[in-house]
Amino acid sequence: MSIRKAAMAAIVAVSMVAVPTVAQAAQAQTAVQHSVARTGAKVAKQSDLRGGSIILALLAAAAVIAGIVIAADGNNKPSSP
Repeated sequence: MSIRKAAMAAIVAVSMVAVPTVAQAAQAQTAVQHSVARTGAKVAKQSDLRGGSIILALLAAAAVIAGIVIAADGNNKPSSP
C-alpha cells in the first residue's frame, strides 16, 4: 500500500469519526440555546440509607488476602508424572 493510499485511508477514518461528533455537538448547542436548564427536585427529608463502603472495602481486602493465601499454598508438586 502506498503512502498516498494510507494517508487517504487515515483521512477517511478520521472524518468518519469526527463528522457525527461535530454534528451532535452543534445540535446540542442549538438545543441548549432554545430551552431552559433543568434542575433537580428539592427533597424535604434526607435518606437514612448510607453507603456501606467500609464494610465492602473490608470484604474486598479479605477476599484478596484469601486469594493470596490460596495461591501461595505450599503444594508445588506437579500433577503430571
